[in-house]
Amino acid sequence: MSTFATRFIGVLSVLTLSACLGTDLERAGGGALIGGVAASALSGNVAGGALLGAAVGALADDLSGY
Repeated sequence: MSTFATRFIGVLSVLTLSACLGTDLERAGGGALIGGVAASALSGNVAGGALLGAAVGALADDLSGY
């Protein structure tokens, strides 16, 4: 398996678990951390990844319907 595929699967696994946090603030913090790490692992813009991760994390429960 290629390095990219390994990293992608790891990032996807962590993102799947990130919606398990309790409040919007916790999910935003977790999303920011995961987004930053994912962007770094994929050689992207870490600040942009953290910002996008925070937004998705904060809205995760609204988007999922739970």
